[in-house]
Amino acid sequence: MTPQIGFLVVAFIFLVILLSSFVSVKQGTIVVITVFGKYRRILTPGLNFKIPFIENIYSKISIQNRSVELEFQAVTFDQANVYFKAMLLYSVLDQQEETIKNVAFKFVDERNLMQALIRTVEGSIRAFVATKRQSEVLILRRDIVEHVKEQLDVILEGWGYHLQDLQLNDITFDEVIMKSMSQVVASNNLKAAAENEGQALLITKTKAAEAEGNAIKISAEAERQASQLRGQGVALFREEVAKGMTVAAKEMKEANMDTSVILFTMWTESIKHFAENSQGNVIFLDGSTEAMQQTMKEMMALNQMHAVQVKK
Repeated sequence: MTPQIGFLVVAFIFLVILLSSFVSVKQGTIVVITVFGKYRRILTPGLNFKIPFIENIYSKISIQNRSVELEFQAVTFDQANVYFKAMLLYSVLDQQEETIKNVAFKFVDERNLMQALIRTVEGSIRAFVATKRQSEVLILRRDIVEHVKEQLDVILEGWGYHLQDLQLNDITFDEVIMKSMSQVVASNNLKAAAENEGQALLITKTKAAEAEGNAIKISAEAERQASQLRGQGVALFREEVAKGMTVAAKEMKEANMDTSVILFTMWTESIKHFAENSQGNVIFLDGSTEAMQQTMKEMMALNQMHAVQVKK
């Protein structure tokens, strides 16, 4: 082998060693470095340097959020089966060296971590549900989540992880229980509808009675006022007639005429008024001289009585 070829081989080997000394770490990832199987250090995102053939990449740990879906069953205090569908969101606790060491070496692989995490969440929820009745489970969704977080925070911190969120997407029961729940809801709705209908009918009838009572009061008040006005009108009419007769009688006396002419004129005017406004009704009047004289005497007596009252 010529010196030139040997130089090229050495240069190639040196280039390979040099290139293998640089490690590029993606954003959101931490690389764990070991030396002969023992933990040495961690590499953060960006371009890093490692000792070739001595330092080895043990694992790459993602510090981004990760999620997993869960489906499991629990039993309530009154022996009802409850089926859960949940979504678990978790992540590495932080980027400190001790935390990364726990994440890298606590479990053999990712599958064992998932198994332990899922079983721990299921066990915590089952223990909580076992103390509640079936009627309470649906309204305790938030309480279940808070209970699981409280129980798991300490455990997950020892593993280097943090539970970000737990969402209970679906909570169901056996078909028989779901049917009975639907019947209870339907009967409660019917009861509420009947109560509302009764209240509406009561309000309607009450308002109608109040309106009818008010209408009767208004009608009675109007009738009272009308009767009062009619009475006042009749009284005023009589007063005006009396005043007119008094004035007419006075003028007749001053003219040396008999005042009975006034009464005769009123009598004839009354008969004329009856005839003009009878509208087909039959009115019987005693047209004899005796009847007219009797009427004239009664009207004169009323006139004299009114004149005496006026003088007083």
